[in-house]
Formats: sequence, structure tokens, C-alpha cells
Amino acid sequence: MMRMIIAVCAMSVGLSSCTAKDEPTWVSLFNGENLDGWVIKMAGYPLGENFNDTFRVGDGAMKVSYDAYEQFDGEFGHIFYEQPFSNYRLRLEYRFTGEQVAGGAEWALRNSGVMVHSQAPASMLLEQNFPVSIEVQFLGGLGDGPRPTGNLCTPGTNVVIDGQLVTTHCTKSSSATYDGDGWVTLEVEVHGSGQVRHIMDGEVVLEYSGPQLDPEDPIAAPFLSDGDGLLSSGYISLQAESHPVEFRNIQILELESE
Repeated sequence: MMRMIIAVCAMSVGLSSCTAKDEPTWVSLFNGENLDGWVIKMAGYPLGENFNDTFRVGDGAMKVSYDAYEQFDGEFGHIFYEQPFSNYRLRLEYRFTGEQVAGGAEWALRNSGVMVHSQAPASMLLEQNFPVSIEVQFLGGLGDGPRPTGNLCTPGTNVVIDGQLVTTHCTKSSSATYDGDGWVTLEVEVHGSGQVRHIMDGEVVLEYSGPQLDPEDPIAAPFLSDGDGLLSSGYISLQAESHPVEFRNIQILELESE
């Protein structure tokens, strides 16, 4: 548990007494200067190879950039924080910039996300496009109607909503649409294998529980043991899917286990 000690003092006539109270605190996962503490895995490339300098840092932000690409050819990328987490609240800002690189899929236009409860980056196959994980999907508005963000996608996983197992790949949130290139703040509250909440502007826009491996998925199935496949912890990663995107103020608040 990442914590700080806060002094709590009580004053009375002629007497001063202080006690230490152990309180959780937000901790930055990204230092705004370099990619220290993060591990890159791109489809078709070995662990740690940052093909075409896709992931870089500038102006205090972690940037997904495609200016060195002539054509996108399925080089889906993820950048993982170096350690796994279980119970926490994650907060970050993101924004889409510029134009999608040539060759990017239509569905990937102004599309990115943060993966939670992800498999370890070292366990990904060489050609694997997406880690087995729970994705909090980021979508930018296209200026022509509703396009909510903070959605759920489930590569190699399933979840439970309103008591029902959900096996469809993506589920829309109730969020507003965010057009333009402004910064958007999102929070994810994760309680191990229990509840997960997607939060936009302080409002819960999607809630589910029981994140679990999908036994029908050929990449996820080998991770199943004799248990129920519930995911109680995992890595956090950010996506590169062919549209330039930036991330900043990536912070985590670890919570007590339930």
C-alpha cells in the first residue's frame, strides 16, 4: 500500500497531543519526463521494442505517435506499468490529436483505452494484438452524433452485469460524447475480482463485477487453472491502435483489500 503519514493534532487548554493516522494517497505512475517504469509490447515485435518510436514523451505527456509510419499494418501496441495491482482507483487524462495513420481500421478512429487486470506483458505472444484484460475504452467524438467514452471491451474475458454473464465484446457506457482535442479525465475503480466502476466527471457511467477469463478464448484459456477464472489482479496498460493519442497525470490510489 502506497501511503503517507498525516499528523492529526488535537489542541486543548495547555495541552497539545498528536497521533499519526495512516491515510492512502495518490501516487504518480508516469513522471512526465521519460518512460521509466513502463514496458512496451507491440504486435509482431519482441518485448521492449518500441517500433517506429510509437511511444514517446513530450510536453509532460506520454504520446502515441505515428509520424514515422508510412502505413499502419497491424502494429497494435500496449505500454504496461511495471507492476500489477489489485484494489485501486486509477485516474488519468487523455486526448486524441491529429489524424489517424493510413491503414488504420475504421473502428480505430479516435479510439484507445486503458487495460486493467491485464496479463503480464512478458506472457504475450509475439503476434498477439491485445492482452487478455479488461479494457476501459476511450472514444473521441466524431462531431456527428453520440459516441460515448469509458466503455467496456473484453479481450479474452467476460464480466457480470446485473447478475448476468456478459460475453459480448463491447458494452457502451452512459457517458457524454467528448468532441474535439481537449483533455478528458477518466477514473477506474477496481475492487479485485469484485466491482469495477468507470467514472467520468465524477459520475459512474458503467459498473460491473466478476471480471474473469473467457474459457472459449484460445489465448485466455491456457491461463485457466482449477479455479473459477476470476481475475483479482493484473497489469495496467495503455493502447496504441493507429490514432495519435496522449496521456498525462496517470495516478493510482491503492485501496484496502475487501
